[in-house]
Amino acid sequence: MIRLVTDWANVNSGTRNLAGLGRMANLLCDSFCELGGDLTRVSLPAHESIDSRGNRVARPLGPAISLRKRPSADLRVFLGIHMDTVYGPEDPFQHVEWADAATLRGPGVIDAKGGLAVMLVALEAMERSEFAGRLGWEILINPDEEIGSPGSVHLFEQAAHRNHVGLVFEPVFPDGSLVSERKGSGNFDAVIRGRAAHAGRDFQAGRNAVVAAADLSVLVSRMNGSIPDATLNVGRIDGGGAVNVVPDLAIVRLNARVARVADQQKVESELRRVVREVADRHEVSAELHGRFLSPPKLLDDRTRELCNGIETCGRDLGLAIQWRTSGGVSDGNKLAAAGLPVIDTMGPRGGNLHSPQEYLLVDSLTERARLTALVLLRLATGQIPPPKGRIAETRDVIGRA
Repeated sequence: MIRLVTDWANVNSGTRNLAGLGRMANLLCDSFCELGGDLTRVSLPAHESIDSRGNRVARPLGPAISLRKRPSADLRVFLGIHMDTVYGPEDPFQHVEWADAATLRGPGVIDAKGGLAVMLVALEAMERSEFAGRLGWEILINPDEEIGSPGSVHLFEQAAHRNHVGLVFEPVFPDGSLVSERKGSGNFDAVIRGRAAHAGRDFQAGRNAVVAAADLSVLVSRMNGSIPDATLNVGRIDGGGAVNVVPDLAIVRLNARVARVADQQKVESELRRVVREVADRHEVSAELHGRFLSPPKLLDDRTRELCNGIETCGRDLGLAIQWRTSGGVSDGNKLAAAGLPVIDTMGPRGGNLHSPQEYLLVDSLTERARLTALVLLRLATGQIPPPKGRIAETRDVIGRA
């Protein structure tokens, strides 16, 4: 497993590095095809985003990998994790090294190349079992999770219809705790267009888009606290140029997190209100783009039953499973929103995600692979009761609040 993680993490698979994602997909296909089943590469639609000129542009995404086995079994499990990382080919953090005898440091070792290894080895163990025939399973490895899975979101919705249980291999917390509930997340771009003018001769004729963007940023920041448990963060402002020109374009890029589905509408409504207010005050035009791609992931009774089964498996392996809420999001949010009971931190222990100090505690690879294998076996034998109720029915919450 250490060799797999090292080989995979040494391949740069930043979300926008299509060549690297292609190489990563080749390696993963070579490894996962040994499980048998129907393996396919899935082309994803281009991702539409707002460029630095405020225009909609479509950017291609890498391929997703789908692998299905025994799709007609009475009980079917979805397993998934992403292959992309936040580190582009220009990032100085490119190679895996040993931080000490127990710790690997490298790009993506914990988020989420380690999770890929755990998923693979656990399924290998399951397939060697005499009970393998009782369980159908489906794997999805997507290339766009780090930008919100805009191209693969429909694949998660479809998979939720076909399966009874979901396991996603994001990392656990460094202390081994798993995530119970997650906030929802949405990304937004406010494109502000003013009027250019000479900063000396015709200053009054101009309409400063950067000043309007600064005003909007302050108003957005002041929204924090107005909706309980919701947070709004202005992460970037694009715009401006020569200091002797009144700038006619600025783009405010922000992220919103909410704890409840109903708050998605409140946040979007408030954002539209403050955008209109800024446009009127500064005599500029302003358009808000974006949506919530990851609704809040909340615990229901079916998921609590799955949590209880995982706790029992952990106890039998000498692991005291604890649960924590998280403000971060994962593709588990999308599966849960589509009605699938899902645990989305089945990966190994580590930390410092999205930083040049990202690390993996290597002893947790076998620890978490054993836990996953036992969960799969007990699902197959009925020792973990299958969730009650029918296959999930997609709820109308993803990107439509």
